[in-house]
Amino acid sequence: MTPTPERGRTPAVIRLLVLATFVVILNETIMINAIPRLMTDLRITEQAAQWLSTAFMLTMAAVIPVTGWFLQRVSTRRAYATAMGVFLAGTTLATVAPVFEVLLLARVVQATGTAVMMPLLMTTLMTVVPERDRGRVMGNVTMAISVAPAMGPAVSGLILQLGSWRLLFAAVLPIAAVITWRGLGRLENVGEPQLSTIDWFSVGAAALGFGSLVYGLSRFGEGGKLLPASIVAFGLVTIAVFAVRQLRLQLRDTPLLDLRILRHRTYALSLVLMSLGFMAMMGSMILLPIYLQNLRGLSPLETGLLVMPGGLAMGLIGPGVGRLFDRFGGRKLIIPGAVGIVLALAGLTQISAAMPYGQILGLHALLMISLAVMFTPVFTLGLGALPMHLYSHGSSMLATLQQVAAALGTALVVTVMAGRAGSRIADGASEAVAQLDGMRLAFLITAALAVVMVGAAFLLPKHSASAVEQEASDAEPGSSDAPLTADERRTAGPALEPVA
Repeated sequence: MTPTPERGRTPAVIRLLVLATFVVILNETIMINAIPRLMTDLRITEQAAQWLSTAFMLTMAAVIPVTGWFLQRVSTRRAYATAMGVFLAGTTLATVAPVFEVLLLARVVQATGTAVMMPLLMTTLMTVVPERDRGRVMGNVTMAISVAPAMGPAVSGLILQLGSWRLLFAAVLPIAAVITWRGLGRLENVGEPQLSTIDWFSVGAAALGFGSLVYGLSRFGEGGKLLPASIVAFGLVTIAVFAVRQLRLQLRDTPLLDLRILRHRTYALSLVLMSLGFMAMMGSMILLPIYLQNLRGLSPLETGLLVMPGGLAMGLIGPGVGRLFDRFGGRKLIIPGAVGIVLALAGLTQISAAMPYGQILGLHALLMISLAVMFTPVFTLGLGALPMHLYSHGSSMLATLQQVAAALGTALVVTVMAGRAGSRIADGASEAVAQLDGMRLAFLITAALAVVMVGAAFLLPKHSASAVEQEASDAEPGSSDAPLTADERRTAGPALEPVA
């Protein structure tokens, strides 16, 4: 059992996992600026090159639902070694990939390792960090799960100025190797593995359902709507089959993904807020580079530098937001954060061919800072509302919906922008004017969704009920969710301490 950390100190295991998670998640969006270079070097089309990002998201969406079962079955060190080992293998293969097909396979391998890291980090955090310190520690975690994908395009823009796209992987490889080596030398096991069976039908249904949903959403905006809509519908039906299967398996306490987490109102509301927040973030990450490069003529490096301050600000304020959460609770941060997101997106609806770059930078920074102010308390409140034995399932669901929300946000803004631009061109407008009009409408719809976040924020409590209270509620008559035993509560240690 990991010893209780001193108040105000982040456990070493969390620091190691945050660093590793930041490195692996950075790779999710690092290929965005490399598409033109890849098209030339590998002689592929833009659609083929885009698969390097799409395949990464697809793999994440397919693998993450399995991580709840995996993390309960293996030790912390083994989960870490497996995740980082697979990621290193994929990164090495990508560095030396001779053809596109090998590079695509390498991205799939990378994503498989990445899919384990965020649920591992979240589950370990909720287990070893006392409730009084979770906000501060979760502020550091926000940097890994939110800033890393936001920084991906900026980092790749800088690296691509130095040479080949292979440097994107060659630069990450030694850093990831050192982190893996240091982690294995200092990482301690948290809790005890629990032997359990796995339902392979659920594994297949989860991979097919969530993978199809993300893939179908990513296809919107590429032309016809019938095929993407059909793929999305197939994915939703398969997810429904998966959900029914889990409900049946819960009667024997052997679900792959325990859906009893959705009974906890605070956790369910947190999922809604997180999903809408990631839709806003990914939507802006897609629209702003198109605007800056296609309509304003900036290079990928200049685009990366313009959006970098927002990403950096998001990471720098994370720990401070966590400390404020520990002191004031969640609603006093989430409500202003949601309002800031609405204001930033409303400002971007006025985007024009002559908008000053300083104004764009300011609006983007406001959006990123507001997202950071909201994400830290949302994650902390949501997972804190669950009893300890559901942490791994809760973090898996959280990570899965992040991938779905990212794909949905991308599909939404691209489809709206393309549809509006097409109708304006048909009316006789120039291509530049039509595209600007499409972007404004896309930002307007995203801002309208952000208004929903403000309403949902008012429904959240100031603090989550403690894990002990959650387990007591689980033990009430009629609940099928078994409480922890006395031995399990002793093993859980600080994670089950009541609010100080």
